[in-house]
This record gives sequence, C-alpha cells and structure tokens, in this order.
Amino acid sequence: MRTIRFLLPLLLLALPVQAKLKVFVLAGQSNMEGAGQIQINPRAQNQGAGTLEFLVKNAPKKYGALQTKSGEWTVRPDVWVKYGERSGGLKPGFGARSSTIGPELGFGTVVGDALKEPVLIIKTCWGGKTLMVDFRPPYAGPLPKAMAGKMLAGIQRREPNATIKAVEERTGAFYRLMMNEVADTLKNLKTIYPAYDGKGYEIAGFGWHQGWNDGLSQEMVAAYEENLVRLIKDVRREWKTPGLPAVIAVSGFGGRNQKIDRRLGIIAAQHGAAKRKEFKGAVASVETRDFFRPREQSPGGQGYHWNNNAETYYLIGEGMGKAMVELLK
Repeated sequence: MRTIRFLLPLLLLALPVQAKLKVFVLAGQSNMEGAGQIQINPRAQNQGAGTLEFLVKNAPKKYGALQTKSGEWTVRPDVWVKYGERSGGLKPGFGARSSTIGPELGFGTVVGDALKEPVLIIKTCWGGKTLMVDFRPPYAGPLPKAMAGKMLAGIQRREPNATIKAVEERTGAFYRLMMNEVADTLKNLKTIYPAYDGKGYEIAGFGWHQGWNDGLSQEMVAAYEENLVRLIKDVRREWKTPGLPAVIAVSGFGGRNQKIDRRLGIIAAQHGAAKRKEFKGAVASVETRDFFRPREQSPGGQGYHWNNNAETYYLIGEGMGKAMVELLK
C-alpha cells in the first residue's frame, strides 16, 4: 500500500499552527523503536494475523481510521513525528524500519485526538541499550566500581590501552544523545515541522518503554527502580519542567506466562517507580502483559520484540497515550 504523499503540502497549508506546540519525547530501546509489521506476508500461514493490514481489514471499527477509503494510509497533519532522519505527519512506518510501527502510532492517535494543540513526537530510542549504563542519568552517579571494572576489562580485550575514561565515556552516552536529539529538533522546528509558526512550544510529556537489556543481570534489575526515578528527575531538570508528566510502559513481553524472575523484577521496578509518592499524579505505569500475542497470532516469533505484532505495539502506544492524557488533565 502507498502512503498519501501528494496531499501533505495541501494539508500543511490547511493547518496553520495557532496554539503552542505540544512536544512529547518517547524514549527507550528496540521496543520503543518498534517491530510491529505493517504488511501481510503473502507466504504467511496465518493469513497475516498480527500485521497492521490484517487489523484494518478484520477490526475496522477500531483500526479502520488508519486507512482511507482508497486504501492509502492516513496521514495526520496535526501530529508530527521526528525519529532519526525521518519526519512527517503521523502514519504507519515510523517504527525501527519504514515497514514497521512502534508505540508512536497508538500514542499519537490518542494524544492527537485529545488535544486541541498540534503535537510533535520526538522518538529517541536505540536497540540493545541499558538504563544502568547507556541511558544512565547524571544524578545516578558513576557505575559501581565492580561493574565499571568488568566493563573496562571487556573494553580492554578490544582496546588494550583503554583506561577508565573509556567506561566514563560510555556511561550515560545515550542519555546525552537523547538530550542532544531533543535540543537539535527543537532548535530546527521550522525545518522539521513545516507548519510550525514560531509561536512557541512546550515539552508536555515523556514516555519510556525499555527493559530487556537490564533484565539480563540481577544487579541491574536491583538498581532499575532507582535509576528510573533518577531518569525522570533528570529529564525534568534538563528540560526545566519540574512536574513533567511521565508514562512508563512496562516490559511485559511474554505476557502473563512470563516466569523469569529477572523479567518480573523489571516489571515490578517499573510499576514501583510510578507509584513513588513524590510522583503522585504526574507519573503513571501502563501494564502491557495483556497486550502480548502468541506466535500463531503474530507475524514473527521474537518474543522479546512482542512477536512483531502490530496490534501489540499499537495497544502499548494507545495505553501510554491514555495515561498521558489523564496526567495532563
């Protein structure tokens, strides 16, 4: 299916931005990038179950609006997405690849419908990253000495002359990259979002969906809740938004059948961070385990990527969007 490209210039002309732009930052690792398959594979033995095309065809009441009557993907001019080198009106195709979706589609649909102001979603996510090391926020401080030592030893196998400075450079590198990406986007709003009229913007919310890599180590699991609390506090401080609403979509891949202690520990830590008294009314967690679909109902078999199920990714984003709208009230 083709995307409506020729309508975008007309849509932009029809939508002057007259209210302060609402900016939402969606951050995390590969599941925030998104692996939900859009197109039906003709060779699929399950008729393409779990793809976005399948959902639009078989559940039109919920998903039909994502497609026009002529079969094109709907493009929203009131909700803009910036992800890496890609930017444009909200539509399917802003996942890890143009053939996939992530939580941004459901999130943007809900938030765009709820707000009168135009919306910009900035995705800052990279696969295979930990909160403990890669996204480590400044106020979490340096890594524990034993962990830093192990990390340095690993680096020295590849770079024999490396020093502890190499560990320090890697620690928090993707937190800093996230900050740079947001700052660069906001600095170049008119280029990235052509309808922006220069009347101002507000960083209105932060969304987090991450946890696979931290769940590989019990030490990282034990530190996860406190690191997540510090992450939220640090992004608020960096963006000068003391009460910034934050929504955490828990790492529920595997569904209710997930039995691995480390995985359950990450989920508990994510809910625990949202329940902190200091975050009351400003931070929420979204339970995602019920969104997991088995392999036979999905396009793929990567459980840690939600079996590539587009419905799952849409529901995660929808849940995040609903939670964000409640926090904004």
